[in-house]
Amino acid sequence: MDSIEEARLLAVVAAAPELSTPDETDVFLDAMPLAELASLWCVLQRLSRRDQIARTGAAKDYFDHLPHQNPVRALDLALEVLRLETDKPTLMLLNDKFMLALLYAHGDELIDRIMVEAKDDARLRWLLGGIHFGPDEPINERIAAIADVDGWRADERVCCTPPHPLDCYSMSIPELARAWIEQYSKSDRDRDDNFFAMMDYQRDLREQDPDKAIDLILEILSMETNRTLLSLLAAGPLEDVVSMETIDRIEQVARSNQRFRDLLGGVWYFRAGVELKARLDSLVGPQRG
Repeated sequence: MDSIEEARLLAVVAAAPELSTPDETDVFLDAMPLAELASLWCVLQRLSRRDQIARTGAAKDYFDHLPHQNPVRALDLALEVLRLETDKPTLMLLNDKFMLALLYAHGDELIDRIMVEAKDDARLRWLLGGIHFGPDEPINERIAAIADVDGWRADERVCCTPPHPLDCYSMSIPELARAWIEQYSKSDRDRDDNFFAMMDYQRDLREQDPDKAIDLILEILSMETNRTLLSLLAAGPLEDVVSMETIDRIEQVARSNQRFRDLLGGVWYFRAGVELKARLDSLVGPQRG
């Protein structure tokens, strides 16, 4: 698919008033021709976090729900994506985002058709190589008998291995902030092991050095203004580091930093203890929600 066609599909989504509610989204996308729907699915996988808008989110939600709500159309869509798309990192998201959910929810209903289709479709056999079920799943043996596991794993290694692996533990705070912004800006299709290295580092940081975790959050906040990325920063690193051990520092920063105080408005803390919740309430105030 060329860039002109991708832009056209995104323009259709951005301009569609039918994507304003989930029910209207279902009606609009259910009526879309299958080839166009498959192209839209591919475009959304390549869309960076920075470029997402509310209506692209509605379309992505539709695809997340489709394997559960309409399994036959979901399988038709997966087969059409395999037919149309040549980019393997995009195709691999069919498993992460689609086929696994479809087979868990409706595998017994669809497995006979899948086996028939796979006999003459090497790309479907390759895709099935990325499906992993527990040994007790009744369809597991049938999938294993036809799946191209070796081909899938070879391509998975290529897609997941970054050309320049991050060594987060040797990086300065500004370097880490730039790396965080880069990794969290990427589309689902473009994520590799560097994204998960950053996630692991954030976990270690909040457990071992929460003050440094807050320093990193402040550095990211000083560099970034994109609302989607800031919502990820609030709901992820900041929310994870909020505790009775860090609230003194959080209060100190929030009193002098309006953007940080605004960021706290994106933290979900309804399960916090009474004292912590009261202190956060006093910082966030009426902006909450």
